Amino acid sequence: MRFLPALLTVFPAFAQSLVLESGAARMNWDLAGGGLVDFHLKDGQVNPLTWEDGTGAAVRLRGHFICLDRWGAPSDAEKAAGMPYHGEAPRIRWRQIGKTASDLEMAVQLPMARLAVKRTVHLEDTAAVVTESVTNENPLGRVYNFVQHPTIAPPFLDETTVVDANARQGLMQSSPMPNPEHPTVVWPQALKDGVPVSLRFLKDDPQPNVVSYVIDDEFGWTTVITPGKALLLGYVWRTADYPWFSAWRDVRNGKPSARGLEFGTTGLHQPYPVLVRKGRIFGRPLFAFLDAAQTETRRYQAFLLRVPTGLTGIDRMRRERGEFLFDGRDGKQYRVRDLLR
Repeated sequence: MRFLPALLTVFPAFAQSLVLESGAARMNWDLAGGGLVDFHLKDGQVNPLTWEDGTGAAVRLRGHFICLDRWGAPSDAEKAAGMPYHGEAPRIRWRQIGKTASDLEMAVQLPMARLAVKRTVHLEDTAAVVTESVTNENPLGRVYNFVQHPTIAPPFLDETTVVDANARQGLMQSSPMPNPEHPTVVWPQALKDGVPVSLRFLKDDPQPNVVSYVIDDEFGWTTVITPGKALLLGYVWRTADYPWFSAWRDVRNGKPSARGLEFGTTGLHQPYPVLVRKGRIFGRPLFAFLDAAQTETRRYQAFLLRVPTGLTGIDRMRRERGEFLFDGRDGKQYRVRDLLR
């Protein structure tokens, strides 16, 4: 953390959310599920992360949530024992440990998985660095997965929204096992009935709705822009932490309703028995391992940028002199301070 424990403000147990503010941006982290449910610039009120799962439950999947200890469905036996889809982390209440105006610390313990999670967030200008540590409280080692699930929705999301990433080889989750990597696709392409589809866009057909790709560079990144909103939301992370990027697309009533910009430790949306049998795809692991009492820590950076109306995407990113430099398709360069250094 970037502040001393003595400066922390401790909140009562009934607090519902933790709000961080800088001079330029505001974030709201929901303690019911631990998700980032609002991230917007103060000179505009557009929040890209408005998606909710529609259940209306007090604790539900919202905005940018985490999938832990798994991504996707449990096995039949685990489901019968009560393990939920995407794991416990986004479906139980987190607790606040402390907070200043621009920093927070929050935590949760997963009773079935027996994992403890601690998250720290530092907001600086229009960017935030998020550090998350997972500790295995089991007496034995275990496999697990950790996937970030930022999910955008209307009014930010519409038919003009464009997603970019530095992803490479990919697989469609709809492809049959045991070799879903055949046919292999390359970002931003996927296939529907053998016909190429660009996953940069979403209009009225979400198929194939989940496609996962590996990243070859030291840092992974993804950006999403809605040209008419003049706003860019982006993420940067080390691929040593999260080697996979997955694009989820959903349509309701003929219009885009959700896009997941997911990055994590796996790229195969299957229960653990399948993941363990498969092992790797494209040379990348499909699960992580935590020994007894071991802790693993991962970080990512989230940021917002005001961009010109009509910007149609980002071509590439490089890291240079304490900044991430993004080359726009308009020939201009967009700079973000590197908080992962």
